[in-house]
Amino acid sequence: MVRLFKQHGIAIRGHHIILDDPKYQLSWVTALNGPDLYNAVKRRVDSVVSRYKGQLASWDVVNENLHFSFFENKMGPKASYNVFEQAHAVDPTTTMFMNEFNTLEQPGDGVSSPARYLQKLRELQSIRAPGNIPLGIGLESHFFSTPNIPYMRSALDTLGATGLPIWLTEVDVAAPPNVQANYFEQVLREGHAHPKVTGMVTWSGYNPKGCFRMCLTDGNFRNLPTGDVVDKLLREWGGLRGKTTGLTDADGYFEASLFHGDYDLSIAHPLTNSTASHSFKLTSDDYHPSPTVVRV
Repeated sequence: MVRLFKQHGIAIRGHHIILDDPKYQLSWVTALNGPDLYNAVKRRVDSVVSRYKGQLASWDVVNENLHFSFFENKMGPKASYNVFEQAHAVDPTTTMFMNEFNTLEQPGDGVSSPARYLQKLRELQSIRAPGNIPLGIGLESHFFSTPNIPYMRSALDTLGATGLPIWLTEVDVAAPPNVQANYFEQVLREGHAHPKVTGMVTWSGYNPKGCFRMCLTDGNFRNLPTGDVVDKLLREWGGLRGKTTGLTDADGYFEASLFHGDYDLSIAHPLTNSTASHSFKLTSDDYHPSPTVVRV
């Protein structure tokens, strides 16, 4: 799978190294205690992280660590710190994410509020490891019914003040069919518009037994209304090989409004019948990008 995605230039997130929810632990894991559990966790980290070292955009390290505490209950309050430290030691250049639900979705969930999220994040930042651990903010974004967009924006502002990259990692919306696509679009637009959100992933892959809360396609991979939303926004935001065309002014300048991403520029001079090409990447660092000069 990783080889296929790399061939097609698709970024990959590592989800997840371990999960803190006791409900999803294998029976042989729940039977372990003390050094046996510590060694099993260490083997897991060393095995999966070393296998994909340097190939992923990020890792979700200890998933849902605010709501659940299986490994802390078994191994002590520093369990998650140890896993972050071990993962970083094996793959020091890849961003290590917290990943949690309800931080954006449910204002009433104090367990994973933006303030509680920041508290845990600061604890992770205090880990003394060789080189600073590159951390990221993962927000699952499983919305129920009507998304509270003003609260979502406020939470993103609060977390974005850290300067760390934010990803919406598992976006879906549980809502009646007649409004689901509309609510889904609201969430994606709000995420895309925020300057600190650097990526979004939907939790909507087709499953013959039923998607978790939302599918993008039916069983024949024909778009549902939610899939139409994704395609529409990708085109609007410059994906799906979208093209911007135009003519330069009398001085040879052409201006365009562009989203972050990779671009191929093709120029043709109608009088001299000459052409030129140029490739460039537009990132958040290019707040005031300089003009690209290409001679034809």
